[in-house]
Order: sequence, then C-alpha cells, then structure tokens
Amino acid sequence: MREVLDLISEEVVRAFEAADIDAKYAKVGLSNRPDLCEYQCNGAMAAAKEYHKAPIQIATAVCEHLSKSEMFASVEAVNPGFLNLKLSPSFLADYVAKMGADERLGLDKVEKPKTIMIDYGGPNVAKALHVGHLRSAVIGESIKRIGRFMGNEMIGDVHMGDWGLQMGLIICELQLHKPELPYYDENFTGTYPEVAPFTVTELADLYTTASAKSKEDPAFKEAAMQATYELQHGRVGYQELLKQILSISVADMKANYEKLDVSFELWKGESDAQPYIPDMVAKMKADGYAYESEGALVVDVKEETDTKEVPPCMILKSDGASLYNTTDLATLVWRMKDYHPDKVIYVVDKRQELYFTQVFRCAKKTGIVPESTELQFVGFGTMNGKDGKPFKTRQGGVMRLSALLQEIHDMMYEKIMANGTMTEDEAEETAKIVALSAVKYGDLSNQAAKDYIFDMERFTSSEGNTGPYILYTIVRIKSILNKFFGDADAAARAQKLAGFEILAPQSESEKSLMLELVKFNSAIRNAYEETAPHKICAYIYDVANAFNHFYHETKILAEEDEKLKENYIHILEITRAVLEQSIDLLGFKAPERM
Repeated sequence: MREVLDLISEEVVRAFEAADIDAKYAKVGLSNRPDLCEYQCNGAMAAAKEYHKAPIQIATAVCEHLSKSEMFASVEAVNPGFLNLKLSPSFLADYVAKMGADERLGLDKVEKPKTIMIDYGGPNVAKALHVGHLRSAVIGESIKRIGRFMGNEMIGDVHMGDWGLQMGLIICELQLHKPELPYYDENFTGTYPEVAPFTVTELADLYTTASAKSKEDPAFKEAAMQATYELQHGRVGYQELLKQILSISVADMKANYEKLDVSFELWKGESDAQPYIPDMVAKMKADGYAYESEGALVVDVKEETDTKEVPPCMILKSDGASLYNTTDLATLVWRMKDYHPDKVIYVVDKRQELYFTQVFRCAKKTGIVPESTELQFVGFGTMNGKDGKPFKTRQGGVMRLSALLQEIHDMMYEKIMANGTMTEDEAEETAKIVALSAVKYGDLSNQAAKDYIFDMERFTSSEGNTGPYILYTIVRIKSILNKFFGDADAAARAQKLAGFEILAPQSESEKSLMLELVKFNSAIRNAYEETAPHKICAYIYDVANAFNHFYHETKILAEEDEKLKENYIHILEITRAVLEQSIDLLGFKAPERM
C-alpha cells in the first residue's frame, strides 16, 4: 500500500510540472506548524532563483493546479512562498479504511528480502547478567523484530564470551577447591562427569573470587593466562570443563533473557569460532595481509581518508594466543560459510566503535566478507542513574538484571494492588507485563547512541511518554471494544467490523487521530531503514495522545447515530491494531486490564 506522503508528493509533482516548474522542487514534508496545515512544500523558494520569479508567484501557480485535486481540503500559497496543504476528510477516511482491510495495516514488505544476522547479546559465561546487558538485548531484539516484520530472514546470535581470560581464572580457582577433578589430569582417559561440579551460583562466586585474586596475585594471574592458552590450544580436560561451564551458564542466561522476552536463534560463543582460526590466519599470511609487529601478528587497516589514527588490527598476540579481534573475524568466517548473510549488525557499546572499525576493515580487506555484505555497527550509550553516572545498586555495586526487573515488577504490583480491582494472581501477571513495558519503552524511546537516565518512578508512571501510558491507552481501547462486542469471538468481531464504514472525520480530534494512523507504514519503514526503534516509540506516543484527545471529546458508545458509532468502533479497532503491532516490534505486549 502506497504511503500517504508518496501519494501527496505525486500530486504535488504533477502540479509543479503543470506550472512548468521542475519536479525536483516538489518536495513535500510534514508541516512544522500543524496549527496552520498538515503537510507543506517549500520548493517554490528553492526554484525562485532558477526561474527568476518571486517565490510566491511560483507557489500561487502551483496552488491553482493543486486546488483542483480531490486529495486536499485546502491548498494555500503563503508568503514568502510556502505551500500549505490540508488533506481532504474523504481521502483520509478512504486511506484509513484500506489500512483496516489489510492485515499488515498498509505496510508493504521489502521488495528484495535479505538474510540479516544480528549480534546483540555478548554476555560472558560464569557472570550473572547485569544492567549493562540490558541495552544490547532490548535494542537488538527490537531491530530483529522490525527486520522480520519487513520480510527479511533475521538470525539473532547471542555471541557469548566463553574463550577469554575469565575461563582460565575459573579453571585455576576451581582447581584450588577441587584438585581431584579429572579435568586437571592430563593423563585421564576415562569418561568425564556428565554433571557439572558446581551450581550456577557457585560458578559466579568462583569467577568473582578468581578475578579479585588475579589483581593482587601476579602468579595466579600468570597461571590463569597459561590455562587460557592451553584451553585455546586444545587441552582436552579444560575443553570438557568448558562444556560444563557453558551448560549451566546458558541455562541461566536463557531464563534471564526469557524474562525480558528476548530470544536468539543461535547460542554461539567465541569458542565456536576457534576451529576456523588456524586456516583464517594461514590465509591472511599467505595472501600477504598479516605480518609480524613486535612479535604480534597484525593487519594494517588504516585508510588514506582517515582523520584519526586507526591502529593495525591485531590477529594473534606474541605468544600465539587469540584475541577478541581473532574470534570476531573467525566468527564472520563461519557466518559467511553457513548463512551467507547480506548484512551483519552488531549492537554493542558505542565506545567500541574504533574496535569494530578495525574488525570490519580487516574482514573486507582480507576477503573474509565480500564487498556486497554490509557490516553495520549500532553503538548504544550508557544507562545511567539519576546522578548521571552508570546505573548502580543502592549499595553502589553493579545491579543484576534479574534484580532490576524484580524491583520494577514489585513497584508495578503495589500500584495495581492499590487500585483494588484485581486478584493477587491477576495483579502478578499484569505487573510482569507492565514492568517489561516500562523497562523496554524507557530504553527504546531514547536514540540508541545517546546516554539516558533510568528513572524507575518516571518509567513506571501511567502518564507521560512511558510504556505504561501506551499500555493504558491500549487497555482503554480494548475495554470500549469489549463493551461494544460483548461475548462475540474474534471471528464474529471481524465479520461485524467488515460491514462498518469509515466515515469522513466529524471533528478535529477525529481527523488528528486519522492523520496519525496513516503514518504507520512510513513510521515502521523509517525505523527499519534507519535501524532506529526510537522512531516507533515517538510514533505510538503521538498516536496514543491523539486517541486520548479524541476519546475525551467524543461520545463513542453513547453515540445515538448507529452509523457514526460503528465508524468510531472501526477507527478504535484500527488504532488498537496499530498500537499492538507497534509494541510487538518493540518487544512487549499489552494486558487485558490494568
């Protein structure tokens, strides 16, 4: 279904051409003065110099042709040369009706679907997920959902950190506690235990203890580095221990990500890239890209156009150990081999931009990734507390993600129970849904690259630009629809709605709501093309505001004119569908009651 702005633009192009003005000047956009008009064209001012005419003369000539169009209720040429456009109520009603008849609400899928892989997890095994993991998961999940809704094959990979020094630290610390375990006996030839020799809590404690010890005990750190090296170079016992670490870590990660309603198609780690490293390194050497520098193996990635220093991409350390660069490049090797993606998106901290510039350039230069495959860096800012510093617990420590979600859940539960309209079980389930909306919308409503303040009280409010406010609006719409349709099931509702007309808007508030609804396809497309979920948040906030204004000014169920009431109900159903589809793309849903 064509976007409204495209249809308007075509009409304006025809009018410019009819006035003998080049169509390149017929650019239309949303008005920045909605009190004066809905859409605006400023092309007459840009054309004035070429045509040696006053802008208002050109605008007036174009206006004469546009005034004949049934698309517009009014067209005005305003000094010094603006064209102010207001859509015809009948055109608007017809467009909204077509949206309601389309299961995709007028949004076409992309013409050429792509295979897009998205790397948006990045948790380290043996460490509990904390608030620092929130943004990658929430932003990445939304980007994946938007891309899939547009018709692409989206493949999410958690890409766990399971191959670095933290593994060596755990190996050494566990050996101090349980030296009898067969993982440490290089001569062991039996069957390794099927059950891990620790719980997920004990594993986290092992890592915390070992990490602190490595900062104070150089000998312990050296032993951990040696254990890491041996793990990476195939020591069987250590690799079997890694399997146990992964087994219980992944189970815990999945439980936490499930609470966020975040999922991954692939649960791969850095260790999965290890088998591809030797051949990758050998090819880089053979092709003349990799060379030794101060004992390390590097690839130059600096370009002539660089205005800042871009260091070489290090492939192997002087002792032959791999680095993050190594595993990220080798990961691209298997991604290209197994999935042939058209695009790979990395959702990571924006402070890693230089690092990914090095990796992307190295991947392209060495032929790991063909020129046709796009590598995109989506860097996100920091989630801060009210003090403007990275979000911490009240005691000053890093807050676990599960603790944050529980705290917000408890806050919502108390608010819901205070209303006295739900049972404890219903309040519990509703609190989960609303708390998730508060967390996700609170994050996603900010442009990804910007830092933001995580304010629990504001994010859980049912007023203002918040997730609960959007849900409250949806629940209000559902309540009206349920009262109108009674016990009718979904099929009966759909059949009844099919017979309802969308009439020309009867009031300014109704027209304002329709004007927001018709932006749905362009809002989602823009969010997709710019990899920007915050644009969906901005859109649905405008829709919610427009609906609530309409609701407060309009008697819907009390309307005596049956045709007019049916029209209102149809508009409400389309508004509900637009809002619920949009929040699904953001990664949360609406309850039946609040």
